[in-house]
Amino acid sequence: MANHHPAPAAVFRARGLTRTYRMGEVEVHALRGIDLDLHEGEFVVLLGASGSGKSTLLNILGGLDAPTAGTVECRGHALTGAGDAALTRFRREHVGFVFQFYNLVPSLTARENVALVTEIAHDPMTPEAALAMVGLEARMDHFPAQLSGGEQQRVAIARAIAKRPSVLLCDEPTGSLDSRTGIRVLEALEATNREIGALTVVITHNAVIAGMADRVIRLSDGRIESDERNARRAPPRELHW
Repeated sequence: MANHHPAPAAVFRARGLTRTYRMGEVEVHALRGIDLDLHEGEFVVLLGASGSGKSTLLNILGGLDAPTAGTVECRGHALTGAGDAALTRFRREHVGFVFQFYNLVPSLTARENVALVTEIAHDPMTPEAALAMVGLEARMDHFPAQLSGGEQQRVAIARAIAKRPSVLLCDEPTGSLDSRTGIRVLEALEATNREIGALTVVITHNAVIAGMADRVIRLSDGRIESDERNARRAPPRELHW
């Protein structure tokens, strides 16, 4: 009799997600009815042109924005309709964010920037362990101005993962980096996904990055255009752009 592995648990379950907002006289439809399940431990790349709805979707999953219609749950708990206090707690306890711009505090060292998060987290890693995971053991006492762009982004990843999030949401994490530096950042994300098992969602307009994902979801004009699994996850060092 064949062994059936249980399917990994759904972390997010979104149904009918719609997001419209007004810009002056114009109504913008950022999302037009998204149905999506994202699972534990997956590495997902969200691809799409600027304005396709990627960031809006990520912000709704991360509890930074609310849909106009539809529902989203995280591990069976409704995010839709949750109050500000509940969403703040959700973000603090469960979600690590990495953005294109690093948002490090310039007057704090790498170690101190990561410690900002570990001091308020429930069961954090040490700042030293988080920085070691992204290969920055030797740079812990440097200030952001003494670090390259890629090193600063790796500090931002260490800060995001130090609280052991169940979800890591990354919006264009290599957007301002050259290919070689970007690959080091992607290696840090890949190691994090493998070692702490966080569902990792990376938004990018760079289709090359899709090669390292378990699953590639393409958005176009606020809708899911395709949702495919890669037969093989390419290691980041095989990617070039």
